[in-house]
Amino acid sequence: MRRAALAFIFVTVLIDVLAFGLIIPVLPHLVEDLAGGDTRDAAFWVGVFSTTFALIQFVSSPIQGALSDRFGRRPVILASCLGLGADFALMALAPNLWILLVGRVLSAITSASFTTANAYVADVVAPDERAKAFGLLGAAFGLGFVVGPALGGWLGGIDLRLPFWFAGALATVNFAYGLFVLPESLPKEKRLARFDASLANPLAALVVIRRHPAIWGLAAIIFLYDLAHYVYPSVFVLFADYRFDWGPREVGGVMAAVGVASIVVQAWLVGRVVQAVGERRTILIGSLFGATGFAIYGLASTPFAFLLGVPVMAVWGVSSPATQAIITRHVAPEEQGRMQGALASLASLTGILGPGLYTSIFRASIGEEALLPTPGMPFLVASILIAATLVVAWRYARVAPAA
Repeated sequence: MRRAALAFIFVTVLIDVLAFGLIIPVLPHLVEDLAGGDTRDAAFWVGVFSTTFALIQFVSSPIQGALSDRFGRRPVILASCLGLGADFALMALAPNLWILLVGRVLSAITSASFTTANAYVADVVAPDERAKAFGLLGAAFGLGFVVGPALGGWLGGIDLRLPFWFAGALATVNFAYGLFVLPESLPKEKRLARFDASLANPLAALVVIRRHPAIWGLAAIIFLYDLAHYVYPSVFVLFADYRFDWGPREVGGVMAAVGVASIVVQAWLVGRVVQAVGERRTILIGSLFGATGFAIYGLASTPFAFLLGVPVMAVWGVSSPATQAIITRHVAPEEQGRMQGALASLASLTGILGPGLYTSIFRASIGEEALLPTPGMPFLVASILIAATLVVAWRYARVAPAA
């Protein structure tokens, strides 16, 4: 039963990520279609959708975690799976932008199950085996973002709404499967006596960073990384359509290639680079590649020139793990979890800020009303953000680790 339960958690994370990967290549096109075919209007609405999604997740993730501490993991996870299936069906049927927006709100609420899935693993896996189990969840996350966009692009080439139906079916099947094989992992005697609203406060986690002045700069690097990365979900699909006339299949294929390159870097290259040059130089090297890669994207005038940036951008992936490693050296063992939670809260904040930033820049850079007709301007702004991390890393990655 324990193996079946862990397999279900793995499949849950995989299906959640796969489902969202499925709609990445088609959601902006569906928004554009419902907006009457106007790319500038679509960019505005994509920004609204993305910001709303991140804001709701920022609030709902800690609430789900607190609810699972009070009522158990099983009901929260199963409710998320069932809600996600119903939500994708709603988006597949959406006749206008407002109903689609309601679907995205519900999706943000029901998909905030990753914290509960992590808690489930911690409940049932011995401490010395948890790293391996969490690694499997990370592999599920990466696999979902490789397969999802490619499959979603192919299905979207048939019909823009087909990926939503497919994602909804996956989530519903996962709920039915879990109904029979997923046992509760948190005994009643270990649950909270009552629901404590203070535990669901997403801003409370940020307090832990204030207690460690030495890592303010490193936390700023993580923040800038995440903010720059949001250029992808915010404008990439609309940019590729406007600049290169790429449809869902081409976008899905490129995103799959980006995912494969990222997995190779994360699984194979990071450790080797850190061992060879150290964490500080790894951050600097990765940031240099990241700034260069975003600049290539922004200045590319042909599809081939854009694709040249994919392997360059992949090397940027060595920076974040090295930054995380230095941060952990400044934090006592009993505070590691709260520190990671604080960094996750920072990531959520970038999800609130990034979409509006990049879609506004994109809208101002295209069409007859463009102030500076450069469709790749959002990527150039992301390049500047990563270049700024070079300066911050040069200063703060020098800080000697705590004893």
